[in-house]
Amino acid sequence: MNQKDPYTDAELLVLLKENNPKAFTEIYNRYWDKLYVVAGNKLGDLFQAQEIVQEIFLDLWRRREKLSVIENLNAYLATALKYKVINFRHKRTVEQKYVDHAKQADEQSYSMENYLQFEELKSKLERLVAKLPEKCQMVYKLSREEGLSQKEIAKKLEITEKTVEAHLTRALKSLKSGLRFLLYFFW
Repeated sequence: MNQKDPYTDAELLVLLKENNPKAFTEIYNRYWDKLYVVAGNKLGDLFQAQEIVQEIFLDLWRRREKLSVIENLNAYLATALKYKVINFRHKRTVEQKYVDHAKQADEQSYSMENYLQFEELKSKLERLVAKLPEKCQMVYKLSREEGLSQKEIAKKLEITEKTVEAHLTRALKSLKSGLRFLLYFFW
């Protein structure tokens, strides 16, 4: 016991159980700084440390009539702080998992939206290709879907490379104008 402390912790607890606010004030003044420093070090967040220490003292005041089992006030408050810190960290971890899950869901939603837009664009492109003249359509598909060169297409269709080039130019021009509105809408 410190020279200036008129009461021991045990005496303060007895007075606290008798609803003595001065006993509570003395306990508060005696332990608040110590608990605050420990909480601040454990959490790295002084605002949350202050909140937790305030909760501990609020709980102490609310439970004052049931304090008969406390033999060592210092140990009791240290244990209370330990569990408050554990609960706070757990709560923060759960909140972070929720935030991460929400972000992931947003990203998946965005990905799904992109996929649906891509499928719509692909479908529109297929409809436009189907409207091309037969030879133009054939040249386009061999070039873009099968990846053949103009020379290979010319050989396969038994036409000149210039004709292949003309069909591709016509197909691309037609597709570009058909997709212009859709592309503007998506981007």
